[in-house]
Amino acid sequence: MHMHIVLLMTKVVSLSNEAYQTLKQLKKSGESFSDVVLRVAGERKKKSLLEFSGKWEGTDIDEVYSCIRKDREQSASRKTGM
Repeated sequence: MHMHIVLLMTKVVSLSNEAYQTLKQLKKSGESFSDVVLRVAGERKKKSLLEFSGKWEGTDIDEVYSCIRKDREQSASRKTGM
């Protein structure tokens, strides 16, 4: 006779009604609430920098460059001020 016993550890988590309703709305057919939490938390994992690369499609590139230059100048002045 072969017996296979799996012990699943569970934890009780208290949620506000708003948090519960949010999870419930995110829950897909056949998913448990644990599945939802793991799926949503997994989406926040670090992404490769390559996922953010590509052609700039915004219309505010001059504003972006200005902010970058300003940040670099502030950084350089902090380094020389040490």
